[in-house]
Amino acid sequence: MILNSTLPVETSNLASAATSIKRTPSEVTQSFSSFLSDAISQVDAQEKQAQALNTKFMLGEVNVDELMVASERALLSLQLTTQVRNKAIEAYQEIMRIQM
Repeated sequence: MILNSTLPVETSNLASAATSIKRTPSEVTQSFSSFLSDAISQVDAQEKQAQALNTKFMLGEVNVDELMVASERALLSLQLTTQVRNKAIEAYQEIMRIQM
């Protein structure tokens, strides 16, 4: 692959992209907050799905493999959420230790 380094880079698209990305701190906070809420809702939905499949398994409506996959998926999601929470707390504590 040969690159032609003599071609100019169009900066007009870059400038318009940079101005469209600028958001206020409150918008960023709301965006992050909604992201976390959605993630926690998904973990909760997976847990509820595993519980529903457990009930169906007891009634003989689903196979054990379906139940195990749903249970493991819910468990892994919960473990990931816990680890993300732990890292966020560690980062907050580290920021609080910084002396100015």
